[in-house]
Amino acid sequence: MSKNYLSLFGNGYITWAIRNHGGYSGANALQFSQEQAASHGWARYGDPEYVPHVLRYYSGENLFAGFFGNDQIVSIAKAQLGNEGGQKFWSWYGFQGRVEWCACFVSWCAEQSGLISSGSVLKFSYCPTGVEWFKSQGKWQDRGYMPTPGTIIFFDWPKNGAQDEISDHVGIVERCEAGMVYTIEGNSGNKVKRNSYDVNSNSILGYGSIGK
Repeated sequence: MSKNYLSLFGNGYITWAIRNHGGYSGANALQFSQEQAASHGWARYGDPEYVPHVLRYYSGENLFAGFFGNDQIVSIAKAQLGNEGGQKFWSWYGFQGRVEWCACFVSWCAEQSGLISSGSVLKFSYCPTGVEWFKSQGKWQDRGYMPTPGTIIFFDWPKNGAQDEISDHVGIVERCEAGMVYTIEGNSGNKVKRNSYDVNSNSILGYGSIGK
């Protein structure tokens, strides 16, 4: 990569973009370039078209997926912890009023990670639609699986002591260790928050893999 590209890395673009925007885009790369130029009194800083230029060199047209793989969606989800109400996510999806927004949150994180444009994840707002898509793609794993970070986790809350095999909720796996799966979920108590479950919990319906 050119020195222009490296200058944006070396001066904190990645951290800045995650902290301020929850992800990377051509628009916020341009904003970063303009802010840095202004703060230093320069006419130009780095390459204002940094993101679209560098994306050419990475499969799936996503630079940061090329560097970080599935961990990127986790980083983006973590940056949203504490969000209440979910308007950022359900309005992005296209809804005019509040809906149950767990799937909108997952889809938003996937879009920010380039996983929707690469075809690794479907944009969905209804959990059963997500389940069926992962199954149709051969990317589905049932409860008891040991998921890797970034895996999409689907839940089925037991009703009257029994499951109906229809997903009620969805989140993103942050990590899995010592028989526990740790998640980041939107619309958990109307917030983006962390939760944890035994890998054999009856509340887990299964998983959608985002790997190639």
